[in-house]
Amino acid sequence: MIISIALFRLALLLWAVTVALAQTPCERLKSLSLPNTTITAAESVAAGPFRAPGQAEGTSVMLPAHCRVAAVLAPSSDSHIEMEVWLPADWNGKFEAVGNGGWAGVISIMYRASAVERSLVAALREGYAAASTDTGHKVAEVPGASFALGHPEKLIDFAYRAVHEMTVQSKAIVTAYYGRGPRQSYWNGCSTGGRQALMEAQRYSGDFDGILAGAPANYWAPLMTGMIVAAQAAHEGQPGNLPREKLSLLNTSVLQACDALDGIRDGLIEDPTRCRFDPKVLECNGSDGPSCLTAPQVDAARKLYASAANIEAQQATFPGMMPGSELGWDPINGLQPFAIGESHFRYLVFKNAAWDFRSFSFDHDSTAAEEASRLITATGPNLKPFFDRGGKLIQYHGWNDQQISPTASIGYYKSVEEKLGGQAKISGSYRLFMAPGMMHCGGGPGPNEFNGMAALERWRESGIAPDQITASHVENNRVIMTRPLCPYPQVAKYKGTGSTNDTANFSCIAP
Repeated sequence: MIISIALFRLALLLWAVTVALAQTPCERLKSLSLPNTTITAAESVAAGPFRAPGQAEGTSVMLPAHCRVAAVLAPSSDSHIEMEVWLPADWNGKFEAVGNGGWAGVISIMYRASAVERSLVAALREGYAAASTDTGHKVAEVPGASFALGHPEKLIDFAYRAVHEMTVQSKAIVTAYYGRGPRQSYWNGCSTGGRQALMEAQRYSGDFDGILAGAPANYWAPLMTGMIVAAQAAHEGQPGNLPREKLSLLNTSVLQACDALDGIRDGLIEDPTRCRFDPKVLECNGSDGPSCLTAPQVDAARKLYASAANIEAQQATFPGMMPGSELGWDPINGLQPFAIGESHFRYLVFKNAAWDFRSFSFDHDSTAAEEASRLITATGPNLKPFFDRGGKLIQYHGWNDQQISPTASIGYYKSVEEKLGGQAKISGSYRLFMAPGMMHCGGGPGPNEFNGMAALERWRESGIAPDQITASHVENNRVIMTRPLCPYPQVAKYKGTGSTNDTANFSCIAP
């Protein structure tokens, strides 16, 4: 009798395990019932070449066999959030969500411009179940922020709801397909994707185990305001009064003045906040020429650098550009300001598609800009709930970022540090890495290619905190420089011997 009861219990246990591990075939996922979700496609994709819609001929990449699931999420009556989940046949047991750029409006399918950022393609090829969303609108149909005009629910979707809903439903789809949920869940995004990353850590501490946040656009109102102020400075007197050749002159002069502050001349400024460069030293004595700046050009450059050396003050105004980033200033010297900032003021602040950036007044309009940004801003410093459940956050930012001032990342890091009791309290969960010479989410003359996901996974899964991250600079498919990225506030210091292009010859030290 006792043996019969034991056998019955064993059979019951085996039945329960079998049910728990039941997998749903790919095509049958289309009938999966999830809250506020309509699955529009579920198809098996054989291994082979893949070219994303809109990609040019010759840009296809090889993908492994996977199940592609597309869905529409409708958490509100005015929501239409499109998302995709790609489920590899050879799964590494983990989930990775990838972020967006700008105003989003597109699923991040193909490789991005940066070697650091991720896409569905990149994540799938490394064995992750991967997901991305358009955040509730299509930028090709409703450009910029025009999607939000008269649609407050769509603004909420863009601000934070779409990413959270995508994450919840993606995990449910993963569980249904594999018969078990992911053992670890990660976020990877830069720019808007970096803002989405911090928003997730602040609002939904249980969504991800590890978060990689690059150049986050989380101080939204100061960022948008800075774009308009920069455009006004660049257009004062004449459109584009800092032409490319003058930007090159400015950049050369900055490097001559500040490159050697870290002990070596290598074309990089390790810590631009130490650079005290005044463009007035280039002011023409007489008429304009190729080796000097006119008085309006000097004034424009000063305004673009505004507050660059005062990290604490920038949060209350707007961040300035860093010395060394001048070669990326071209977009603000065109006939219009950087499109993201102009769109923000036209559709979210003034709700007027004809608004002209030249009419902007910082004294009169900054309050309205702050209010219009309330939902999008992700500056909450209390990350304790995320840290308490073992969450790890790696943030990175290029010192030559030409779109989002890198001091904004330092400002946020310091706010978390202050809120949670100092660097010693947060270093076990949160580290910031500043990349000298790297532009917005990649590019630039510095070390701009590195595997932040690998560092994040080692930290979260093996408890090995990243004391440095090795970054490379690649030209013509050849590595010409490696350099350590150091956890802020440490900086990379040359040891005094060996090649300055070899990371082994540098140490991370306190500034």
